[in-house]
Amino acid sequence: MTNTNKRGSAVLEGGFWFFVMLVPMTLGYIMLTLVVGMAGIGLGLLMIPPAAYYLRWLADLRRKKVGQWRGIEIPRPYRAEPEFASGFAGYLERIRFHGTDPAFWRDGAWVVTEPAVGAVLAVIPIGLVLEGLYGIVISAMWNVFVDHGFNDWFGFIHVHHGNEGMRWAPAALGVLEIALGFAVAPKLLEWHARWSRVLLAPTPAQVEARMKHLTQTRADAVDTQAAELRRIERDLHDGAQARLVAMGMHLNAASQLMQQDPEAAQKLLMEARDSSAKALSELRDLVRGIHPPVLADRGLVDAVRATALDSPLEIDVHAEVPARLDLPLESAAYFAVSEVLTNVAKHAHATHVWIDMRVAGGLLKISVSDNGIGGADVDKGSGLRGIERRLATFDGILALSSPPGGPTVVTMELPCVSSSPKTSSSSGTA
Repeated sequence: MTNTNKRGSAVLEGGFWFFVMLVPMTLGYIMLTLVVGMAGIGLGLLMIPPAAYYLRWLADLRRKKVGQWRGIEIPRPYRAEPEFASGFAGYLERIRFHGTDPAFWRDGAWVVTEPAVGAVLAVIPIGLVLEGLYGIVISAMWNVFVDHGFNDWFGFIHVHHGNEGMRWAPAALGVLEIALGFAVAPKLLEWHARWSRVLLAPTPAQVEARMKHLTQTRADAVDTQAAELRRIERDLHDGAQARLVAMGMHLNAASQLMQQDPEAAQKLLMEARDSSAKALSELRDLVRGIHPPVLADRGLVDAVRATALDSPLEIDVHAEVPARLDLPLESAAYFAVSEVLTNVAKHAHATHVWIDMRVAGGLLKISVSDNGIGGADVDKGSGLRGIERRLATFDGILALSSPPGGPTVVTMELPCVSSSPKTSSSSGTA
């Protein structure tokens, strides 16, 4: 694209954003006014969730346009939205969640200030161009305007009978205004974009909190990996390695007894065969614990269903998940579900478990509920805390509802990207 085309597009960008978005921005301003103005009687609080979603849509549109037009990326500052309860209780949770989110109020501040800032930075270029075109029209149709009683000023030029010597002055001034509008448009649009970034990007405090979170999750991931390596080393040393050593000793003894005592040698060979079978089984279990073959070959849904089949509990699995997700994400989700099922089998005294997995809004949402005795607490055991740390590595969250007497519901959410456009929907009882 040539420089002239870039300047021309900048003029149109400013006009588009201000004039086309004037009505949607006004609606956002009205909604915010209702939230603040009617907060005293409680009705304003009820307006917070719809206002938050609408302002978020406007702000996301602005972020998208700024990225497309100016190449300036504005990260989204919003907190991950948890799973809300149904009914009025869930609506109250939404009010509390959005009302305490600083990003909602920053979106509101942007909507309030955007008309003034946009009028100065976005409208000036297209205003200069339109005014310049108006001057050219006046010069081209000077006689028509004068003959029909048109009597006005264009800049410092008075349009009337007896002033025909100034006929082409409006056109000359208009050309200068058009050139000025095209010249200043890119810089003003850049200033406008940077102003949007001030209010719509995460605050320094949010960035710092995010960095602390990433540092902590990275440390947790390193610790988890180190613990996993120690477990693998211990299992190999105490299990398969010991059996392979014993098998070698049996084979060596059998070779020495082969001529002298064939019956004893045969017995030692049978023991070596049993040791090799047990070592192979332990190696398979170890590999399955590192990364189950069914997970690698067939994906998350089938891996969870296979685990459900091996469980002593009656488990219903319902899934609406893309055919394949990113492999690290599938692994984290699979082991999180496996650990939850292990906790249920050990502590919940449950007979039935329901697993629901689905992808919605760019999130993998997994719900594991049981009919057990309840009373689970993240702070009272390392199992759920370990699942929470595992999910946090992927920016995931864990929510627990487990009142005494049950039921227990564990909800997990992980941001995800499908690696395949196909989708898989399956349900059944394992």
